Amino acid sequence: MFSQKIVSFKKRVLFILLFAFLVFVGSRINFSPLLGTENQFFTLFQFFGPIPGAFLGPVFGSIAVILSQLAEFFISGKEFTIINLFRLTPMFFAAYYFGARKGINSRIISVLIPLLSILAFVLHPVGSISWIYSMYWLIPIAIALLPKHLFNNNLLKSIGSTFTAHAVGSVGFIWAIQTTPELWIALIPVVFIERLLFASGIFISYKTLNYAFNTLIEKYKLKLPFGILFLEKAKSGSRLI
Repeated sequence: MFSQKIVSFKKRVLFILLFAFLVFVGSRINFSPLLGTENQFFTLFQFFGPIPGAFLGPVFGSIAVILSQLAEFFISGKEFTIINLFRLTPMFFAAYYFGARKGINSRIISVLIPLLSILAFVLHPVGSISWIYSMYWLIPIAIALLPKHLFNNNLLKSIGSTFTAHAVGSVGFIWAIQTTPELWIALIPVVFIERLLFASGIFISYKTLNYAFNTLIEKYKLKLPFGILFLEKAKSGSRLI
């Protein structure tokens, strides 16, 4: 029987392959338009994008997200514009936030990302007038400062990660395109509903995949096309993470 370390590695490979497929499909299913832009949409990807952080850790999870997005970007032949390229970054930081569980350094970074986003937003002439919009990003900061057992709560992490993505994405848009303070103020109630839906999707996606992987690992062995044993029948009660 393979060592637990090798089995754990193989679980992560399975997740990477599945996630790359989900990115390819999810990025093609539009959910809602990005107000103030043309031909830009939130997609199904927003409902599961950060979860690699939990399966692979904050660093490798973030890398998996950006590589999967880049692959989808080139495969779909998207246009090289500032907006399209910048839209690759919010989920990178959201995945880091979702995977940050241990160590003071990862929690500091989880605080700095939304904090710097607030600063960058209010330094913009339009953002300085509509500064109240950026107060949403105090949410991931507050969650990251909670005691460890609360910060590691997956529902809270889902909320913090989607608002982290929102913070980075909003800063990119306010500096990249022409907007008005009225637009940002009008978006405040929209953001509340939108992020509540995304956080719910992230939480459900993580729970569903985690349960599915645990079930597969306990009952089945799966061989990859290149002949490497991928899933070992795990000991009773073993978990993916």
